[in-house]
Amino acid sequence: MHPVVSDHTHCVLCPDARERVSRQMLLKELGEKGQEAIAGTHFLVIGAGGLGSPAILYLAAAGAGRITVVDNDDVSVSNLSRQILHTSAGVGVNKALSAKEAVGRLTPHCELRAVSEFADPIRLASLCREADVVLDCSDNLATRIAVSRAAWDAGKPLVFASAIRFSGQVSVFDPRDPASPCYECVFEPDDAANDVKASAVGVFSAITGIIGTLQACEALKVAAGIGSPLVGRILFVNALDMRFDTIRIGRRKRCRCSEA
Repeated sequence: MHPVVSDHTHCVLCPDARERVSRQMLLKELGEKGQEAIAGTHFLVIGAGGLGSPAILYLAAAGAGRITVVDNDDVSVSNLSRQILHTSAGVGVNKALSAKEAVGRLTPHCELRAVSEFADPIRLASLCREADVVLDCSDNLATRIAVSRAAWDAGKPLVFASAIRFSGQVSVFDPRDPASPCYECVFEPDDAANDVKASAVGVFSAITGIIGTLQACEALKVAAGIGSPLVGRILFVNALDMRFDTIRIGRRKRCRCSEA
């Protein structure tokens, strides 16, 4: 597996940035080359809620040099039990702007661009073309379909996740891999069962932290070109029984990605 960006000569780490990630750079699988790859990767995060909160924080803490966050929603009191980017003082503030403030407090080495308006398919296509790795941290089927299509058409790896009740799932859809399925190979666009919302059935606060952190982990691996990301696999997490299961997935013959 190779890093998503091949030239990292512009990503020389300054002494403070190097000290911050010094423990991570000790990992022989990552090292300085992998760390520079992370610093040179442009991450696009769709959604700064329950999943986006831990994902954004861990990307920034792990040395991401550039993150674009898209969210047109405002922080509400009901978000605060699980959306750890945000605070009581930020109620009423746009979530993408709140994320920018939180990352600014965490590290000066991450440039976070906040997109605080709704991103239609045309805007999503443009944002995905500009990015290197896309994280779908949204909470509805329509957005997931739109993000999946935009990322796939742009040729960019997509780290997908969802969480509801006590469970969550994570996968990576990578158009650079000829064997990788896309989101629609696995999840039918017209299946209402794939569009269950936390506001209707509830969500355990900590499960969003678990899944969002796993999502950041996969995105960082893809950026650095290390390990075996969840391409062609879905990881299912059941926090109530604390069970982790993985199943293999493949392309559907009649999916748009197979017909392209």
